[in-house]
Amino acid sequence: MKPDHFEVTPACTAVHHLLARVGDKWTVMVVKYLGNGSMRFNELKRTINGISQKMLTSTLRGLERDGFVTRTVYPTIPPRVDYELTDLGRDLLVPVKALGDWAIKNEQRVSEARARFDAAHGGKEIQTPFAHAAE
Repeated sequence: MKPDHFEVTPACTAVHHLLARVGDKWTVMVVKYLGNGSMRFNELKRTINGISQKMLTSTLRGLERDGFVTRTVYPTIPPRVDYELTDLGRDLLVPVKALGDWAIKNEQRVSEARARFDAAHGGKEIQTPFAHAAE
């Protein structure tokens, strides 16, 4: 139930949509690796363990659409395609890196908190509505 004073503002909606884009597992990894410089599609695919061709294509298209990545096609045979962060994408590296550093620093504390919580609730893992987002 929503509080009486809750209002979904345009700013709230914008934040939600942007966090949905930049907060997913593959986007963070693509942005992180492109932060080292431009990369070709297959180079990214080899570097990012576990990503499928379809998911990498979808992630890169979304990042390009949102202005975080540029795609440059060179007229060679076969065509060479490079991906690179834009200025906006490089700006995104700052909070992404900070969040990643925070997660690494606090991984043990979160793990311990989860174990305490699970033990207090009969050892059952409590599923949250967002549990699937981390997978």
